[in-house]
Amino acid sequence: MNIVSLLVTLVSGAIGGNAAGAAMPEKSLGPIGNSLAGLLGGGLGAGVLQVFGVMASGGSGVDFGSVISDIAGGGVGGGIAMAVIGAIRSAMNQKA
Repeated sequence: MNIVSLLVTLVSGAIGGNAAGAAMPEKSLGPIGNSLAGLLGGGLGAGVLQVFGVMASGGSGVDFGSVISDIAGGGVGGGIAMAVIGAIRSAMNQKA
């Protein structure tokens, strides 16, 4: 994964985390929390998808297919991470 691919994945992860926070306000971590969870999920999600061969490898150049793949993987990973962290936080607050 090259630096452009990593940056695209992280930014789309942050956007995905904030989109998931807007869609589920009861699980939202706030703008900064959603962004951080999205960054984490975007990076990890893209890495996992690349290991399984779902995402384009990134090669030596930047092409349209790999950028779209990075955006999709990062956005979905960021949204899922924010939702999971938000659900865990909500469950912990209900028990306390």
